[in-house]
Amino acid sequence: MKKNKGKLFSLLIVLLLVIDQVIKIYIKTHMYLHESIHVTDWCYIFFTENNGMAFGMQIFGKLFLTLFRIIAVAILIWCLYKFVKANLKMGFLLCVSLILTGAVGNIIDSVLYGVIFSESTFSQIATFMPEGGGYAPLLFGKVVDMFYFPLIETEWPAWMPFVGGDHFVFFSPIFNFADSCISVGIVALLICYSKYVNHAFDVLKTKKS
Repeated sequence: MKKNKGKLFSLLIVLLLVIDQVIKIYIKTHMYLHESIHVTDWCYIFFTENNGMAFGMQIFGKLFLTLFRIIAVAILIWCLYKFVKANLKMGFLLCVSLILTGAVGNIIDSVLYGVIFSESTFSQIATFMPEGGGYAPLLFGKVVDMFYFPLIETEWPAWMPFVGGDHFVFFSPIFNFADSCISVGIVALLICYSKYVNHAFDVLKTKKS
């Protein structure tokens, strides 16, 4: 049973990673930087790249973020291994697998994309394995984002202090499939398994799990 769970979630992670990378590689090799495709008034495919974390946040240096991601993924892989071995609930394992998938998906961009792709610009579409080499060294690649959902776009009322008259967009972050996996995994974990987390930590502390 435990082996079956391990194989199931391994296959799930691989499948989701393939989906993530297929989307990113297609966007990277078919669209100009900041090119936008209008799907509906609240849904756009908008190609952008970022050096930071999920949803385009930029907090620390690029190398630090990439190394941090790699360490975090190594810890998550170890945790998932322990959780599967301890035969924890399928739903909980699914949440952890989604978070792990998203982290690995963005690591692939950060580690490899700078080496295997030419630079995306407003006038040039990137190519795979360019003759002159990639746009950045190993570990310094940019993460490809493309999903943009401006569900509400309006102006703040003029009478509001500080923001009166300013343009307002909800939801403004541009993200990718990997970011979605992380978000869904974390939200589901908090909503459905918040009381189960302590048990999971006990599993990690136990040597024979």
